[in-house]
Amino acid sequence: MRAWAHALELARRSFKNVEGLDISKHLISLARKTASEEGLDVKFTEGDARHLPYPNDYFDAVVIMGNSFGYFDDVKDDLLVLKEVHRVLKQQGKILIDLTNGDYIRKNYEPRSWEWIDNKHFVCRERSLSKDGSRLLAREIVVHVDNGVIVDQFYGVRLYSFEEIKALLLRAGFVDVRLHETLSTISSRGQDMGMMGNRLIVSARKGTEPIGYCVPLEELKTIVVLLGDPRKPDRVKPNGVFDEDDLFAIDELKKALSCINGYRFVYINDHERMIEELMKMRDSIYLVLNLCDEGYMNDPFKELHVPALLDMLGIPYTGADPRCLAYCYDKSFVKSVTKDLGIPTPKSTLINDPSEIYNLHLEFPVIVKPNFGDNSYGITHKNVVKDVDGLMNVLSWLRKSLGYKGPILLEEYVEGDDISVGIVGNPPDDYLMLPIIKEDYSQVPAEFPRICCYEAKWLKGTPYDSVTSKRIDLPESTRNMLERWCLLLFERFGCRDYARFDWRLGSDGVPKLLEINPNPGWVWDGHLNKMASLAGIPYPELLRMIIVSAEKRLNRKKMFEDVRRQENVLTKC
Repeated sequence: MRAWAHALELARRSFKNVEGLDISKHLISLARKTASEEGLDVKFTEGDARHLPYPNDYFDAVVIMGNSFGYFDDVKDDLLVLKEVHRVLKQQGKILIDLTNGDYIRKNYEPRSWEWIDNKHFVCRERSLSKDGSRLLAREIVVHVDNGVIVDQFYGVRLYSFEEIKALLLRAGFVDVRLHETLSTISSRGQDMGMMGNRLIVSARKGTEPIGYCVPLEELKTIVVLLGDPRKPDRVKPNGVFDEDDLFAIDELKKALSCINGYRFVYINDHERMIEELMKMRDSIYLVLNLCDEGYMNDPFKELHVPALLDMLGIPYTGADPRCLAYCYDKSFVKSVTKDLGIPTPKSTLINDPSEIYNLHLEFPVIVKPNFGDNSYGITHKNVVKDVDGLMNVLSWLRKSLGYKGPILLEEYVEGDDISVGIVGNPPDDYLMLPIIKEDYSQVPAEFPRICCYEAKWLKGTPYDSVTSKRIDLPESTRNMLERWCLLLFERFGCRDYARFDWRLGSDGVPKLLEINPNPGWVWDGHLNKMASLAGIPYPELLRMIIVSAEKRLNRKKMFEDVRRQENVLTKC
């Protein structure tokens, strides 16, 4: 759907909440510039119409103008565009399509033509029908009178009759499909109008899906969901095993995924057979939803091994790659890079042996953290210490009782609000910043530190049972600063599709980064879903958004690779 002229014109005519989407970065940039110059309130997004970056029931109307429909090689992709439009429309919302009149063009297309664009540029076109007559294939050469050929491109457009586009709209779930007129355009200069010469103006309305409606089985895309192995011990969990809460969370996940149309979800949680199962299904897998944050064989140090395995098998997946997971598992490394980027983080020191503390000048209170780990593993309310004796007790507990052998982080304890920022999508252009939340510790007894510790996340019957998460109202300058920093960290650490960033507000109101969480908790009662619910996004929609973010990222990668291949072919020629 081209964002360029039509979205701007609608805004000029006082339409409200206008948004435009186009796959071209150049056109989006040009559109934003024009909107800014004219003071028009239009939001432009770069993206693929097959994977629209909008929630369900979002728009009153969608227009696809200027012959922007039908450029994909496969009619299934055109259907996917219409299904996405159907999804983002409100009930009874309307679609308007302006597309080439296929019946007319088949009989009247010009095999060769040329026209002047301006005083310096002219374009030459060669056209032919595909063997089955379903597509018009074109070569387009743009020439500058002084500089010669500046563009030489091939493309094809599918030729729809009204009956064919009507059938496709009905298949996508639309009703009341109407042909308003057949629009003929004649050039005032007598030049070739190409596919703009004769067009169909078609509208349709979003109807409710009939009871029992489902996507045909042959159209379902297979998504494999990778999870932790409930058969194996998991040292991060209480008592080292999957309990009823874990199994309930998995059931809620399955219920939510069952609400997402267009996919067939297959679950793999037996790590002994994971590789075998993936190998067996490799050719039929559309995407892996990687929710195995426990790590391969439930070893948290092997969380990165799961995407590494998928990379070796050539299977696309959601979320972070091995490098990102390795970087973010190392708290001290995250802090070092964060400081290099000029982003505040609490002062800290890394030690390997408890005896090292006697050579340090420590300012108490200090919070003690295992340098490697997540899910607050090894962090209880006792980890906030006020003196050397308390520090030595925690260090001894980590080494002797918990059995942690890695380096230990001694970090300045910041008293301010404990806040989290969530991002779904892939910046810089295609992302959603979820509402910022804070942990409400107001009901926790005063003698307990205000931290999201192991007790708060995993244990019942503790003083942290009363902790809740709620929206925090921050000054606009602080929100803007947080968004800018989170986007910078997302890119620098190579996060993908979704991530969460945990901060503490200092006494001066400036946020200080605590941790980066790529592939953050996916459970129904996790922080990411709490943020999404504040934005009016239900759990199934949050999961769908993560899947769509991965699809769009992978499609952009494929498009880039196709362009590079085409460039190499032209270079060889």
